[in-house]
Parts: sequence; C-alpha cells; structure tokens
Amino acid sequence: MREVDGVTERESGPRRLVAVFASPVAEMLGRFGVELGFAVVVVEPDAARLDGTPRPHGDRLVSDLWAAEADEHTDVLVTDHHRAEIGTLLQQALSGTSRWIGILGNPRHEGPHVAALRELGVPEEEIGRVHRPVGLNIGSRTPAEIAVATLAGLIADRNGRPGGFAF
Repeated sequence: MREVDGVTERESGPRRLVAVFASPVAEMLGRFGVELGFAVVVVEPDAARLDGTPRPHGDRLVSDLWAAEADEHTDVLVTDHHRAEIGTLLQQALSGTSRWIGILGNPRHEGPHVAALRELGVPEEEIGRVHRPVGLNIGSRTPAEIAVATLAGLIADRNGRPGGFAF
C-alpha cells in the first residue's frame, strides 16, 4: 500500500489486459483500456480473422497466448464465447500466473467454456477460477458498454472494492 494525495492505494505493478480474440469488444477494451493505464494485448490465434489493420490504440496484437506475456499483474478476458478455441486458450491461461481470468457470456446459463475445459480434463476448482459474468452489472449491450463495465469491474477488483454503488 502507498499513500498518494492522502489516499491509500494498492501497489499493483504494471497493469496488463489480455483480450482473447479480435472482436468488437476487444477493440473497445483497447481503446478505453489504454486510457485507464492498461497495456492491452489482443490474442487472435486465427490469422484469417485479421485484416492487417494496425492497432490504433497502442495495444499489441499477437497470435499466441504465451506471446502476451501474462503475469501476476495481468487480467485475461476471453471476448467471444462461441469460438472453438476457448477451452485450449483458457487452459493455457489457467496454467499461468494471471491475476484474473474471465469470459464474456450470459450469466443465466452455464457457459460453453465449462464443457470445453472438462473435456480437456481441467479440474473443477480450476474451472471455477474463470469469472463469468464479468464486469459491473449495468445492463451492457453494445461492445463499448461491455468494455466499460468490464474495465470498471477489473479496476474495482484490483482495488479491493465491490463495484457498483456500495461504498
């Protein structure tokens, strides 16, 4: 902990956000995340999905989760729960030292990542480390709203706060 301008804050080291899959939500995470102090890395394993456009928001684009250099200061978010690679990529993330791992999706039913991880033999306690839903419950619908809710939730979690209007 350290004190800045009379406020005690946690020392968390450099913040990195790994957005798995180049998606509209990942684009918004890159746009807003950089402004909030995150070094954003987008992982897109399918080269056919990349259009060659340079990343406009200071984020990096890599094709492999290991190249994202996730560490204990890294939050990993899978931004598309319909992709076949979710099990393999989440298994890789769970084997690393990331601070937080989550996947987007509707919280009213079990996400497809659970079955994918079970098929790979990932233990239930490890599957339970994958957060879903993610972010603050603000009724997000658009990629920008999802990114804002997610980033606000990550900041609250990192700072040991509940988020929302509870102080």
